[in-house]
Amino acid sequence: MDFGGGDEIRFEHLGRAGVVTLTRPRALNAVTHRMVGALAAAVCAWENDPAIDVVVIKAEGRAFSAGGDILHVYEAGRAGKPPVEFFADEYRLNARINSFRKPYVALIDGIVMGGGVGISFHGSHRVMTENAQFAMPEVGIGFFPDVGASHLLPDLGGSFGMYLALTGNRIRYGDALWAGLATHTIKAQDQAGFLDRLTLTGDPDSVLSAFLVQARQETDRPTLEAIMRHFSKPSLKRVIDSLEREAATDAFAALTLGTIRTRSPTSLHIAWRAISAGKTLSMDACMKMEFRILNRMLDGHDFYEGIRAAIIDKGSTPQWRPASLGEVSEADIDAYFAPLGERELDL
Repeated sequence: MDFGGGDEIRFEHLGRAGVVTLTRPRALNAVTHRMVGALAAAVCAWENDPAIDVVVIKAEGRAFSAGGDILHVYEAGRAGKPPVEFFADEYRLNARINSFRKPYVALIDGIVMGGGVGISFHGSHRVMTENAQFAMPEVGIGFFPDVGASHLLPDLGGSFGMYLALTGNRIRYGDALWAGLATHTIKAQDQAGFLDRLTLTGDPDSVLSAFLVQARQETDRPTLEAIMRHFSKPSLKRVIDSLEREAATDAFAALTLGTIRTRSPTSLHIAWRAISAGKTLSMDACMKMEFRILNRMLDGHDFYEGIRAAIIDKGSTPQWRPASLGEVSEADIDAYFAPLGERELDL
């Protein structure tokens, strides 16, 4: 089947299932505009196809998807043509997956971050293997947790979503299952058998019952309590103050504070507000909010500086502007969330 994805994404109708495979393993399956368009077309077609009961998305190689194609974002932005339409189409797809009327099964074996989260974790079934790792690391490249993270992360208990958003730290499948990010865990070696059964029956719940394995929560109770204690504070400043008070005597507080201090101050403020706001917003409202932020990010400094430091001049230290949390004003952040007028995201 061909929905216009070329050699970047493959579509197959196997038994009762529509199967999507990301096929950019050398690029860690980074999501491109072409992939977004093809997947959107497939989702639309398959939702109304009576021969398909379930959609499955998986990937080739060692990563499910390490995120969006940020090198393209950097090059386009520096050429004076920031790729707003790529993000608009990506956000529309994220919302479309969230409202998809059939089971949508993401089979995640390897790294899933950023844009990869957007095309997997808004579906009904998020199935992770012991090789899976989840992260939303955007604050480390001067961006913010997007692709619906403002809808996904606030639902996690114990302020775990705010912790993930402000640190960008990775977690494995046991913590993802405990937090509610993953819905099921299976063995990596069982993926082929699981897929065979699923395409035969089209019923993910009955098939998963035969393949489920226990995934132990990996973050210990004292650390979870510390996350709740620090990241449940009513402002970003209070989170930082809380970590600073304990950093001298507590290893977790010291390590976490050190991590946060390397992140873009602007991104931290935006992430805090977006995740806080997302608690009371629908998925569509979250995507509209994120699109407002995105447009301002593409006109700013830190996103391009973060990509430069991470990808162009690998290993260099980004020079954030402003350089400290205290230099970012409330008015600065208000501007990122302001309405776009005629340029609002149309869903």
